Amino acid sequence: MSLIVFPAIDLKAGQVVRLAEGDMARATVYGDDPAAQAMLFAAAGAEHLHVVDLDGAFAGAPVNGEAVAAIVSRFPGHVQLGGGIRDRAAVERWFDLGVARVVIGTAALEDPDFVRDAARDFPGGIVVAVDARDGMVATRGWASVSDVGVVELARRFEDAGVAALLFTDVGRDGLLKGANIEATVDLARRVSIPVIASGGVKGIADIHLLAVHAKDGIEGVITGRALYDGRLDLGAALAVAGAA
Repeated sequence: MSLIVFPAIDLKAGQVVRLAEGDMARATVYGDDPAAQAMLFAAAGAEHLHVVDLDGAFAGAPVNGEAVAAIVSRFPGHVQLGGGIRDRAAVERWFDLGVARVVIGTAALEDPDFVRDAARDFPGGIVVAVDARDGMVATRGWASVSDVGVVELARRFEDAGVAALLFTDVGRDGLLKGANIEATVDLARRVSIPVIASGGVKGIADIHLLAVHAKDGIEGVITGRALYDGRLDLGAALAVAGAA
């Protein structure tokens, strides 16, 4: 089973940015045309894209709708979107716009019935974000840390029909420390839901390691800063992932 590589486009005030450890005050701007960036990823061979409405994650409601619409209209593949999706209206809005999958984080902890209903009504369209600080679930744009463990939250959705779990080690995100392979694989082995790795990817070695564990339930990997900084070649990453 091939590993999916999701190039990331994080949106803040309509710009393409990357944060360090989810801190909005530590944002690096990489461009002001998100749709053009999406096209560059497509030209390199990407068929999947991971987009985050960072302002939405903190506001608790969609904010960068115009930028997302532009990306969806120009990217020929599948767009997966997260950030501030906490009610049915937001889910329907993004699907109506053409988004392939939506990622729900905070609401998965605070309103699990909403997630279950959405997974039932939009088969294959709902991804649950399991964001971790020191093994505990972080919510509200990673600004709050709960007393719920990562595996405990993931197991709550075993029978819900969600498409995947998106596991992010917040302490590594945007820092190029390397993905937390051990924790990601451990989660994948302990649940039946496919897991997407995120946070800290620094180069092709991370892609190789995750590809080896595709058989353990790792569906894909999200990478952002490593691509923007030139530390990871998207074409090479796609080739390694495709050979998994």
